[in-house]
Amino acid sequence: MRSSADFPFTHPHPRMPLIKNSTLVWLFFLASLAGGLSSCQTFRRIPWPERQSALGGTAFYQAAAGMNWSSRDSFALAQWRAGNIPARYKAFQKIRVSGMDTLSGKLLRAVYFAAPDYVSIGADRDWARVPLTPMTGQKIADRLQCFLPTRKMVNDLYQAAKVKLAPVPMYAFRDSTPTLWHHHLIIEGQRQGKKGLIAGIKKDVVLSNKVTDDPRPNRVAIYGWHRLNGQPIQPLYSGHVNWYVDYSHGIRLIWRRIKVHANGKTRWMDYQEVLRDPVLK
Repeated sequence: MRSSADFPFTHPHPRMPLIKNSTLVWLFFLASLAGGLSSCQTFRRIPWPERQSALGGTAFYQAAAGMNWSSRDSFALAQWRAGNIPARYKAFQKIRVSGMDTLSGKLLRAVYFAAPDYVSIGADRDWARVPLTPMTGQKIADRLQCFLPTRKMVNDLYQAAKVKLAPVPMYAFRDSTPTLWHHHLIIEGQRQGKKGLIAGIKKDVVLSNKVTDDPRPNRVAIYGWHRLNGQPIQPLYSGHVNWYVDYSHGIRLIWRRIKVHANGKTRWMDYQEVLRDPVLK
């Protein structure tokens, strides 16, 4: 029997009402099988803000070195709103998924688009990944018409990834800004310029019923950080308060429009519409 945590589209965002697990069967299938290709179409569809800042990733971390989590989050959000986003980040990857509707026995297929990496700041010659709180991650997702992934999506994004890197744990000053910067540099040393969808480098901040089911308020759900054998270091976990961010956290964006093929028809749907469609329950 699956737990409610296997159906992670109960959205912690306050503007989206809670959705019962019975409506989430469709999105269980969405993460059953994945493959990735770059998409210029999605690059054009996402409303990227116009670049108004030339601050590089190195300079961002230098400026943020003495900030607490709240100031760093606000600083990062301001940079994103100023369009300070590396072009490489905008090449969202096409993820194809398919599965059997257990109620009707019919094959369902869909395509969605995922960011190739975690939220980053700067230009292509000088950029850096920046871990964020789920609150700021959600603001960015809303601005770009995206949403955060589920646990199942994280697993399948790992399978689809062209660049799989071994996790590198760090043990001292885990939530300090210099440690966040140091971890980014370690990952880049591992990556060695390889291009494409990357995974295994961070724990994803995910959408999960575990957040709303937890009796403690203001939780964040994290999951992933897959080893090279495909097994995640981090099980689905809501033990941290939502303002806690450390070097291992990452915000991965998924475009909210999903191309659905069901009952012989193909159409684009908003992911919330998918959740509420009575045929796709």
